[in-house]
Amino acid sequence: MIDSARLFRAQIRLSVSVPCSPDAGLSASDPSGEDELRDQANNDLAPTQVDCAVADSAPADPSNGMDDFFRLKRRLLLFTLLLSVGAVAITAVVVNLATAFSVLVGATAGLLYLWLLSRSVSRLGENSRRISKAQLLVPAVLVLVASKVPQLSILPALLGFLIYKPAVILQALLDRSTVIGGSSPSRP
Repeated sequence: MIDSARLFRAQIRLSVSVPCSPDAGLSASDPSGEDELRDQANNDLAPTQVDCAVADSAPADPSNGMDDFFRLKRRLLLFTLLLSVGAVAITAVVVNLATAFSVLVGATAGLLYLWLLSRSVSRLGENSRRISKAQLLVPAVLVLVASKVPQLSILPALLGFLIYKPAVILQALLDRSTVIGGSSPSRP
């Protein structure tokens, strides 16, 4: 399983089959089960204790992964929005309002792109097996509009569009710091 940012770490699950009933692992040649216990003691991957109640419990809720995805989606959109507002404000103060307007248009296109992409990803598995390509029209339309409208500059609009990328990196770093800090929720 991959973490919520899908960038830094992977969890590998090893499944070890251990019988839960007291006589399930006994063979006819070794009724006491000592050979099997000795083999397990020599095996580094063998569990030291097995809780049969946990092993027989129902599988984890399948919607749990989608809940994590929707939480990630909201955080990415929020980080992108906050970074966009900050970039537009800084551009308005440092450069000028016309350039800030171009950055605002580009940042809005970046938010739309990210929203369309996340919507397409959330539909995977339900009805489709591939990601829609509708979000790819957003940067093309942005460049066309910026080249035709005299009040917009292409470079600031493209830089505004790319604001979603630092938001993704920020989210990945925050996810990594919570895992390193030990405050991440335990997963089944």
